[in-house]
Amino acid sequence: MAEVRAFSDAGAWAVACADRLADALSAALAADGAAFLAGAGGSTPEPIYRTLAPRPLDWSRIAVTLVDERYVPETSDKSNARLLKQTLLTGPAAAARFVPLYSEQVTVDRAGLLAAHALRAVGRPLDAVLLGMGEDGHICSMFPDNPALKQLLAPANPPLVLAVHRSRSTSAPREDRLSMNLPWLAQARRVILALTGATKREVFEREVGGDPSVSPIAALVAARGGDIEVLWTETAR
Repeated sequence: MAEVRAFSDAGAWAVACADRLADALSAALAADGAAFLAGAGGSTPEPIYRTLAPRPLDWSRIAVTLVDERYVPETSDKSNARLLKQTLLTGPAAAARFVPLYSEQVTVDRAGLLAAHALRAVGRPLDAVLLGMGEDGHICSMFPDNPALKQLLAPANPPLVLAVHRSRSTSAPREDRLSMNLPWLAQARRVILALTGATKREVFEREVGGDPSVSPIAALVAARGGDIEVLWTETAR
């Protein structure tokens, strides 16, 4: 079982998360001359991104993408790409190559196919992944009970970007989304799960022992043989 490392200070938590991501990127740059980072959206990662952005890495050799995205253009305040560009891709990190998941297409399914092609064209597995988790236990856009969940969690699939449609039978998501599937996360060299608040810690500790066919957290831990790093703080800054 993946252990939770707790931080009493939110600043130290953000630094620890950024340190781990920077170490993974630095190791990939040293070994291969390139690195690939995928990050989560939402408010939780913001202080981590702001801490990581000024790190003295060769950002020009780093590709950056998202683990999931709302099917909205960057002009929308709901766009994860917009968040990433405002918090991470600034200063030295602005030299990184951003690979978006969103593209304006007739259907979100078609956009997922194009995003998967663009990610594969980077030519390497993910070196570092920063994940968040919702209070319902979702990671990426792997929402419990959503019709897309089965395909997102299928371990035998190749790495894909799949459409997650609004569903009449479930409450989430509220808008169409695009999401990496589990095999992207399974092959990543380092996965950091950044959690804040007592509720999310309780949800993680409950879900980690759940059924990997229906619990995204349990599926992630099982796919990686427990090799994820969980960093938690009570209150984010």
